[in-house]
Amino acid sequence: MKLKLAICLAFLFQSLILFAQKNKDLYYDFEVGVIEHLNDTIPNDIQLINEKGETVSLKAQIDKPTALIFVYFRCPGICSPLMDGLADVIQKSDLKLAKDYQVLTISFDPSETTDLAVKKKNNYKSLITGQNTQEGWQFFTADSANIAEATKMMGFRYKKTGNDYTHAATVIVISPEGKITRYLNGTYFLPFEFKLAMLEASKGQAGPTINKILQYCYSYDPVGHAYVLNITKITGAIILLMGLIVFLLLIIRKPRKKIHS
Repeated sequence: MKLKLAICLAFLFQSLILFAQKNKDLYYDFEVGVIEHLNDTIPNDIQLINEKGETVSLKAQIDKPTALIFVYFRCPGICSPLMDGLADVIQKSDLKLAKDYQVLTISFDPSETTDLAVKKKNNYKSLITGQNTQEGWQFFTADSANIAEATKMMGFRYKKTGNDYTHAATVIVISPEGKITRYLNGTYFLPFEFKLAMLEASKGQAGPTINKILQYCYSYDPVGHAYVLNITKITGAIILLMGLIVFLLLIIRKPRKKIHS
């Protein structure tokens, strides 16, 4: 009986590994969305153009907990809600922008200029009062090579569609040492959630495992510009789990002894 149980458990364990590997391959094959690169460190060679038109190193700009977002400034879709959400949580948070943390906005459209970045920044400065947005929220552009390196390194995947781009909305949280510690997906952020992410970043602590679970259960819908439940993945996981439980019950349950009259 023990040998039979061990063989069945080994078979089920192998099935779980194959199922997880299959879904992992599907996950890494998608074109649009976010792949978390927790604990990866920003390299020194990524170059950006700041609001003064100067070429600077991305790594050199990070000296405190940082919330980094990729957008393009003429975006007709999800970029504005993302920046609106950031402006809202900056206004509501009791953390001090430019002192306790900073925000970096990077355009991933290489055709966009510094003038456009400054114009977009001024729009959002007007939405926030009592915070040092001039120093605390910086806007950057870059050439195609540096954009490609930065987005690939941080797991931000997007696709050009005509004159626009299809992409997800996420805030990439980075420690003062340049280590990625958390991803905040979506366009609305709770002040407590945002503050916790910044405090974790200040200590160099990566985000909790729950992010991975949510990432598995949800997929980005480029048409609706939102994260939706991935029913296929969830159903497959539930079926596999139920099968495991049934197998274990059938194997472990002791057969009833027949009563001879």
